Amino acid sequence: MIDRPQPIDLLFVIAPHSLLQDIAGPAEAFRLANLRRADRGLPPRYRLRYCGPAPSMLTSVGLEISGLEPLPQRLDWPTWVILVGQPLAHQHVTPAIATTAQWLNQTLHDTLLAADTPHRLVTICSGTLLAARAGLLGKRRCTTHHDLLDKLRDMARDAQVVGNRVFVMDGPVASSAGITAGIDLALQLIAQDCGEALAAGIAEDMVVYLRRSPSDPELSPFHDHRRHMHAAVHRVQDAMCAEPERDWDMAALAALGHVTERHLLRLFTQHAGISPLQCLQNIRLERARQSLEGGASVTQAATVSGFGSGLHLRRAWKRQWGGSPSDAARVASPVRPSSPRSGSADSAANDLPAT
Repeated sequence: MIDRPQPIDLLFVIAPHSLLQDIAGPAEAFRLANLRRADRGLPPRYRLRYCGPAPSMLTSVGLEISGLEPLPQRLDWPTWVILVGQPLAHQHVTPAIATTAQWLNQTLHDTLLAADTPHRLVTICSGTLLAARAGLLGKRRCTTHHDLLDKLRDMARDAQVVGNRVFVMDGPVASSAGITAGIDLALQLIAQDCGEALAAGIAEDMVVYLRRSPSDPELSPFHDHRRHMHAAVHRVQDAMCAEPERDWDMAALAALGHVTERHLLRLFTQHAGISPLQCLQNIRLERARQSLEGGASVTQAATVSGFGSGLHLRRAWKRQWGGSPSDAARVASPVRPSSPRSGSADSAANDLPAT
């Protein structure tokens, strides 16, 4: 986790009749990120701000939001500009929309083209149409609500509009498909910025499935096997994600869950569909894969992921995916087939460092 002294500004741009859940869902995810960081003694990572072309705006459900900041003349520090959607009945240009589009173009167009831009554009649902109206999409990949894909293609003819996606990320531009998909996108952004374990904890708090891009063939092992509501199992999985390199054994994991080893195995099998040790190995393999992609050697990846030695990592890698971690290090890309083989819990135990 990288801690910068200046938090990121999250600038929610509120237009007339904005979908309230497009605002509240992602905002709550980022609020919880700050809360979980505080629990770890870390400073807030995000500063939530709300602005618009007028001081107050009526939302899609008739609730008025007041106290909005004016659209800022410039972005003085790293800012994620978040554009939320509007119902289909309000997909027309009003003076407020025209003013907002002009401001977006003047504020973000050039900075989003810079290779080292500290800013990001995040669009939720039909908020992507506002980005298109402002000329911010260029030739980037993007998405929106399925009912609006053709309209987006007409408005952004150079863009690569992708259908059937929960969200799409292309450089500093991230777009999501619909109301709840904005939460998925927020969780992904938090995972990239603050760590997978913290994002998984937020998903648990919000009682939502934590999804990555559906273009991926499978969920990240940090997120997989978590579509359940058992608090003890989540607690153990959180600890595994946060410290995969720790010298875990069944006794230590059971102590975290405040249950016996036999009962922990039963809980994992019932709620997560996997044994604790196999879950731990999957997380360690994913951590090793990420380290290899970041330029680590096989020995370094084995150390940071908890395998203890390159030999243990090679054995687990071959059993799970085939091939060698050295191949992944050379090509610097994931080596995960769409249907990876899963070893038994006993096999996974054999690849854990000796206790």
